[in-house]
Amino acid sequence: MKTTLVARLGLVMAATVLLAACGSRPDAPLSDDREVSLSGPVVEQRWNLLLVGTDERLSLPEPAWFRIAADGSVTGSDGCNQLMGRANLGENQRIEFSQLATTRRACPQGEDAVRVTGMLETAYRYLIDHDRLVFFGPDQRVLGGWRKAN
Repeated sequence: MKTTLVARLGLVMAATVLLAACGSRPDAPLSDDREVSLSGPVVEQRWNLLLVGTDERLSLPEPAWFRIAADGSVTGSDGCNQLMGRANLGENQRIEFSQLATTRRACPQGEDAVRVTGMLETAYRYLIDHDRLVFFGPDQRVLGGWRKAN
């Protein structure tokens, strides 16, 4: 009887450890004060805006695009203004843009340009499928899509 109780207790403890390992945990922080060196299919590649949301194409004065450098710096355009900032990548396709700033040109489609910048600021995860990059928000909603520039 004692052996059965010990075996059951061991089984319960093993199951608890296994469930804890499989359970959701907060993602590791994406940023710290150390020197950053990013790599992967998102880095050192120009991405041109394809869609906002799942199917909306924007008509902007110039192409919206961004590029993440290996040092984490971001450059690009929201379709009206130049943008710059920082990007961090984490486990499980986590992405975080920070310190985004844009120039302040007056454009007829200024609201759409703000939506492009907002997409970057809200991006939480990404998925790459061939030449497409899709951003998802923290609620798993599709924020928009980008296409790899030739």
